[in-house]
Amino acid sequence: MENILQQIGIENYIYLSTLLFCIGIFGVLYRRNAIVMFMSVEIMLNAVNLLLVAFSTYHQDASGQVFVFFSMAVAAAEVAVGLAILVAVYRNLNNIDIDNLKNLKG
Repeated sequence: MENILQQIGIENYIYLSTLLFCIGIFGVLYRRNAIVMFMSVEIMLNAVNLLLVAFSTYHQDASGQVFVFFSMAVAAAEVAVGLAILVAVYRNLNNIDIDNLKNLKG
């Protein structure tokens, strides 16, 4: 049985990862909603993780996959803290628009 990477090709993984990363950049730059911005950052992180796994499989080295495992654990913690901050901001301002967060400066 052939390796899945030989069937699909490494270049398709690179194209998909680039597309996902560009979608994430677009979401961060052009959307003002904080939840959408968090999701866009997560899409960018998953694009990089996909590329790490693809190149790790291509070079037959498991260290990239282990790094992705720890990266996803850190990303889960980051999302939990970020959403907790957003809930606290929403309770104070009744809005999570990024432009309204400028009022929080001391």
